[in-house]
Amino acid sequence: MKNAVKNAVKADIWTRVHAERAALIEDLAGLDEARWEVPSLCAGWTVHDVAAHLVDTARTTRLGFVAGLARAGFDFDRQNTRGVERERGAVPAETLEKLRQVASRTSTPPASLDTRLVEEIVHGEDIRRPLGLTRAYPREAVVRALRLQARTPASFGGAKELVGRVRLTASDAELTLGEGPEVTGTALSLLLAVSGRPVAEDELTGPGAATLLGAGA
Repeated sequence: MKNAVKNAVKADIWTRVHAERAALIEDLAGLDEARWEVPSLCAGWTVHDVAAHLVDTARTTRLGFVAGLARAGFDFDRQNTRGVERERGAVPAETLEKLRQVASRTSTPPASLDTRLVEEIVHGEDIRRPLGLTRAYPREAVVRALRLQARTPASFGGAKELVGRVRLTASDAELTLGEGPEVTGTALSLLLAVSGRPVAEDELTGPGAATLLGAGA
């Protein structure tokens, strides 16, 4: 029974990940080449760079991740930069085609499967927000991603230490995480903020808002 439940959860997560990849591909397909060079929310990366990163992470396997990290001197940023350089096409159409080719993959690095939701949602917003595009992400997918970030140490790209200083309350879901001054916002806004992304001041309210907004500055 436990295995059946575990497999069902796994299948559900991959269904959500594949849906997010398909939605982003559709959005990217409507862009002219100039908009691919717009700076994303991910510091130092353009929209094109983030798309290339998503190709790279979709191809990543457990063994491949470990080997790549070792080659990068166990420097995550260096590993990611090399992945972008490897997968970024000479023109946007080439990168978009690569993204289509990997959209249905189910490979993953040695981490919680929910990291795939974090990747697709946060990087999806890295691309969409600077371009003025919006997506109504499934609430459960955003909540799962936020829960993961809240329990993952900052050294692994999470916000466990930050959530230990504030209490997150989602305005659109039955979700409260952390301890400290309360900060309220949509689950998506909270996810972006704890992931170090800038969000508008009016997206977060409460005595803990300044702390969370500062984290994404």
